Amino acid sequence: MKNQIGNETQARTPAAPSEGSSIWQQFEMMRHAFVASPVLKPILWLAAGSFTIIIVTAIGQIVLNRWYRPFFDAIERRDLNSFFYQLMLFVLLAGVLLVFNVAQQWLNQMVRLKLREGLTLDLIGEWMRPRRAFRLANAGTIGVNPDQRMQEDAGHLADLTTSLGFGLLQSSILLISFVGVLWSLSAGFAFQIGERSLEIPGYMVWAAILYAGSASWLSWLVGRRLIVLNGERYAREADLRFSMMHANEHIDGISLAGGEAGERRRLQLDLSSVLDATRNIFRAEINLAWVQDGYGWVTVVAPILVAAPVYFAGNISFGGLMMAVGAFNQVHSSLKWFVANVSAITDWRATLLRVAAFRRALITADTLHGDEKRIEFVENESATMTFENLEVVSRSGRTRLAESRIEIAPGQRVNIIGDPRAGKTLVFRALAGLWPWGSGRVGMPAGEAVAFIPRAPYFPRGRLRDALAYPHADSFPDKVLVTALSKVGLDHLATSLDREARWERELGDDEQRLLAFARLLVQKPRWVVIDEALETMDADALKRALSIFEADLRETAVIKIGRTPRNGVQFSRVIHLVKDADAPALKPVRLGGGVSGLEVAARGAP
Repeated sequence: MKNQIGNETQARTPAAPSEGSSIWQQFEMMRHAFVASPVLKPILWLAAGSFTIIIVTAIGQIVLNRWYRPFFDAIERRDLNSFFYQLMLFVLLAGVLLVFNVAQQWLNQMVRLKLREGLTLDLIGEWMRPRRAFRLANAGTIGVNPDQRMQEDAGHLADLTTSLGFGLLQSSILLISFVGVLWSLSAGFAFQIGERSLEIPGYMVWAAILYAGSASWLSWLVGRRLIVLNGERYAREADLRFSMMHANEHIDGISLAGGEAGERRRLQLDLSSVLDATRNIFRAEINLAWVQDGYGWVTVVAPILVAAPVYFAGNISFGGLMMAVGAFNQVHSSLKWFVANVSAITDWRATLLRVAAFRRALITADTLHGDEKRIEFVENESATMTFENLEVVSRSGRTRLAESRIEIAPGQRVNIIGDPRAGKTLVFRALAGLWPWGSGRVGMPAGEAVAFIPRAPYFPRGRLRDALAYPHADSFPDKVLVTALSKVGLDHLATSLDREARWERELGDDEQRLLAFARLLVQKPRWVVIDEALETMDADALKRALSIFEADLRETAVIKIGRTPRNGVQFSRVIHLVKDADAPALKPVRLGGGVSGLEVAARGAP
């Protein structure tokens, strides 16, 4: 088994995505997210159903538009019987269209739900690939707040994609449907200019296109800044959220140090950044509102002004005028879809950029420092662990083992020691496969479990029995669990096996480490690698932790990485770490902008 490593140093301020990839590359990135997704077929079937409903609704809208002529002609003739007859037809048409509209809304909601499910599952799957989450978390600002990218951004992208996608489809179909209607209504009409007659085929169609086109162009000109501004706002929101989560996770230390005032100032600065970014968006939206609302008022009379020449020329009746107005409104409404959704489109574009950049970072995290040499990991046919010419490289230099070849047999007790800045934690991560940069070979015993115990053990949120079984889903008998707890001095937890809690918050540091050793008693690995988890334990806790290797796990090999053993703890073998700060170091690398967290982690590793 492998325990998760503890919390790592992270870059604190997540900047807005700066990737220069085109929108087509981002579409391609999202396409890959759904190619093998189990929700792809349901999404396609739901989308096909929604497309069919939109087509049928468009036909119903054309029928409804044709209804305008006899209805308003009946009003013009004051024909009461025809008036009531047309009202009955309207009730029937409206009822059918209502059913279609509700059905379409339901299908759209299901597509939205499936899109979010597919996208989030893909991101979680890529994030939780072995060792990838660790590398991403330490790969610069793109790895800060992955929870927001997968939960908030993915959900927002699914919502916007569904609403904008189906809105565009419906507007396009209605546009195609009503252009023909509007063209036929303006056929045969000619403008009289002096003694000359000027005929413009389908002039009401061209008027609608010119009107909506000018509105779209001006709206995009004014509103395109929102793409950058929305991206900036999301980055600042992520910064504030990270600060709040960080303060909450470390509230004990903040309170003990009396640091509430400093944290409050930090949070206030982050909030101020969010508010500034939001104000910039508000200003851009106000400017956009001048355009959109101005065109909205003109639209009240624009279709009548366009159709009036045909009406006053006597080419259509009053009912025909209303039919032309309805058709013009449908065409104009379809053409101005872009105008009405500029703000949403810029929001969608910024969100797509963030999600696509995050997914790209997930995939490319495995290729960080691709031109650097890597440690070779192999499986030994013999039941031994071997290190050959092992050297670990970081930005601060290189760390190597003093012996060129080391072979560790089952049951041996080995202590790897070094100075405070020798890179002990880096070597621990290298043995676990989390830090592959360096040279040499690490041989692990084939088919045997290796347990890695970091300085701060990880326990999943949930029942205590699940924490003892982690990362496996095995169900161990209560007797085994209670015995393990008792042997490490955690008898008081024996009645809490089925209690759900955040154990890292309920237990003290020594209790957490003892619980990690109780986990070893339950799972009985044959190999254990420990990263300074014993160094700060008090004498009694240390004695209990080491006692498990004297009886229950005496055949288990223990490789402890840390300082010189204390309190009489004996190891059969001591290996020294040698730090060469003048050797060629790891080159800088960035993912998503900012200083690489891998470099920060390397510099901060003791």
